[in-house]
Formats: sequence, C-alpha cells, structure tokens
Amino acid sequence: MESDVFIDDIRGIVSLASRRAGYADLYLQAGASHSVLFEEGRMDTLSSSEADGLGARVIKGENTVYSHRMGASASSAAEAIKEALGNSGIDAGRPLGGGDEPLLDADVKVASPDVSFFHDLDRKLRSECRFVRQISLRLRTSAKSVLIVKGDGSLAADRRDYTTFAAHIVLEKDGHLETGYEARSLLSGLDGFWRGGDAEEIAREALGRGLLMLDASPCPAGNMMVLMDGTAGGTMIHEACGHGLEADIVQKDFSSFRDRLGELVASPLVTLIDDASVPGMYGSFKCDDEGTPAQRTVLISDGVLTSYMTDILSARSCGLPLSGNGRRESYQCQPMPRMSNTFVAPGQSDSRELMDRVGRGLLVKKMGGGEVNPTSGDFVFYVSEGYLIENGKAGRAVKGATLTGNGPEALKNIVGVGRDLVLDPGTCGKYAQSVPVTDGQPTILISNLTVGGSDTGYDS
Repeated sequence: MESDVFIDDIRGIVSLASRRAGYADLYLQAGASHSVLFEEGRMDTLSSSEADGLGARVIKGENTVYSHRMGASASSAAEAIKEALGNSGIDAGRPLGGGDEPLLDADVKVASPDVSFFHDLDRKLRSECRFVRQISLRLRTSAKSVLIVKGDGSLAADRRDYTTFAAHIVLEKDGHLETGYEARSLLSGLDGFWRGGDAEEIAREALGRGLLMLDASPCPAGNMMVLMDGTAGGTMIHEACGHGLEADIVQKDFSSFRDRLGELVASPLVTLIDDASVPGMYGSFKCDDEGTPAQRTVLISDGVLTSYMTDILSARSCGLPLSGNGRRESYQCQPMPRMSNTFVAPGQSDSRELMDRVGRGLLVKKMGGGEVNPTSGDFVFYVSEGYLIENGKAGRAVKGATLTGNGPEALKNIVGVGRDLVLDPGTCGKYAQSVPVTDGQPTILISNLTVGGSDTGYDS
C-alpha cells in the first residue's frame, strides 16, 4: 500500500515530533466515490470525486494542532508535520525532506454504477400505484484506503468500501401527502451489495410504508407502554444513550453518564456493546482512524456502566483505556470518539410474549429522526411506522407519533428484551462530521414513555 522510498523517513519524522511534543501522528487517505440521484423521472445528479490527502496532528499538553494537505506525498507530509510542530511552538529542527512520490497508493478505483434500470423501476412503480407523485432514487458507492503513522512510528492500514441505495417516495390521496423511505447500506463494493438484495425490493418497502401511512389513523397521545421492534433500528439507543458514552462528550461534562462508571445506569436486562470488529457491518473497520485495532467494547453490562468510547486524546486526558473509536470523516478532520456498530445484546424473552405483556400501547416498527440534549439525555423522536397495541395484538397503523423522554430513564424502564437482534446501518453526524455506523437492538419493551400525537382520546 505505502511507498517504501520515503515511508521510513516519515516514520522517523513522526516519532521525532511525538517525542518533542508529547504525541504526534500522521493520517493518509486515498479515496474515490460515485453518486447518482434519480428524481422527477430523470437522472438529476451524477457526480464523481477523489479525496487524496493527509493530516498531521501534534498534541502538546492540553492543546492540539492539526495541519492537512491535499495529496499524499512525502514532501506534503513533511510540510504538514513541520507546520503542526511550528504552530505548537516547537522547533522542527533539521529540515524535513521528502519527494513527490505518493506515500499511499492513490489508485483507488470505484466502478461507475449502471443505473439504467432506474427509469424502468420508476415507470413500474408509477404504473402499479396511482397515488405515487414523486420517486427519488439515490445510489452512492465509495472506496477509501487509509494509512496511519502512529506516534511510535508504527504503521496501521485499512481499506473500506461502502455502498448505499435509498428510495424516497411521495404519495398523495384525496389531497393528503405521505412519504415512504427505505435504504440499504453495506461495507461492500457494488458487486457484493447487489448480491444481498435488489433495488426493486428496497423501493417497494418504501412504497409500502408510504401507502400504509396514507390510511393510518392519527396517533393518540399519552403515557403508555412502548414495544420497540428490532426493526426500529436502535435509533433511540444510539442518539439518546450512545453519544453520551463518547468520552469527549463525557469529558466536557455534556453527558448524563459522567462520573458514573460502576453504577447501575440501566435495567439489569440491558447490555450495550460497541463492536467495530464484526465482519461486514457498515460501521466496521480493521483499525480506527488513529491506527488502534478494532475491538469489542462492553459499555453497559447487565445495567452497570463499564466503559466509555475513547480516542487517543480523550484516553490521555481522562486516564481511560483506548477503545478503538477514534474516527474522522476525512483527512481534513481531526479524529474524535465515535460509535461504530452499537447495539443492545439479545435477551431471553420471546417477542410474542413481550407483545402479550403490553395489553394497550404502541408498537414501533420504524423510527424517523429526532432531537437529543446530550447533557440531560432528554429526547424527542419521530415514529415513521407505528401501530396501536390492543388486547396484546398489533392493531391499526398510526401516524404523527413522537416519543418523548429521557435516555437514562428509558434505559431503566426497559422491562423486557427479546432474542431477535436486528442491525440497521446508517450515517451518524457529530460536529459536522459524518461516518458510517450500524445501530441495533432486539425487541425492547419500555414500561413508560410519553407518546405524542394528534388524537388526545387515548386512555391509558
């Protein structure tokens, strides 16, 4: 992967910088992507990009200086390291040389996707359903090779291929609009991606969800038991709890989990895990973007908080072990603690038995977006597919449902965990950086959540 001509010199320079400053490293990236957006019956956007570059980081005490460059040559690496040292108030010493030969193999190719079938799929869905008003189809495939020169001069490398297909369908009935959305993402190139399913199947799921919402009833409001199906995707766990377990959030006192290691923070039925080493998951990697090997981290064990997710900076500052969660969107960004594949471990209950325990409540099959306050853990989430549970059975579909509560309190109010773990890939944003992740959970029964809706006639 790396050029042997100059890499040994760069390793020596990084090691020297690390000794002088306290810590230094170098991140190199070669990447390429293709993206296609089909909308209004035509190809709306076709784009291709390459992203080759590097970033040098120097940590001196509590201060971090970061310098990045386009391209990944030895000379640009030496310049970035020298600049980062200089801005840290450290004399680089002897001239830092290097040539223009790439340190990282920049020949990262991504096959241009064949999307000629988008037109046929659009016509087919419109001809079969008279309520369809708009169909948007998006396909993105990318590849990235990374090389990290760590503070001790050792090397870590990884290659990551990603593909995502998404369908968004707008439907109208009697002047009323509803939407259906479905996406599929894999840590895979195009060939492997299509072996696991096809575009029509994904688009039909989106269409079916939209049709369901056209005839759904307004959701009643009130405090009720909520059964979160495995297909809900772990959104609540990720947003309301996961970010609060990232060490930089904890360190800045933005987290309700601060200073609670060893304490009971959730129901004893809950074990929460972050594991980037699971093969093929969208949030998986061989090593993180600081060169730390991917690993399995148990964050909460039988309800007890056992670990935080760390990168090098937060681990050094807080005296915590490295968990391999130092991630960044690109060479232009500094790493920070980020989730990878985060999920609630399967429990012992059967999902049918959990449904029987509800009596009356809300079944959540699919979550939408929402908002979370990381300091308090308070959240509001939107339900994109939900059903009333009546007499222990899923009844009519409802729309306009929201879930309001507090993440730590919701964890404590979990009274049942199923055996049916479902993993759902997606993209996580934090401080304007986006990275691929996977969220997951089995069926979970929460004893008391505030459900918002336009129908106030619910009697709990």
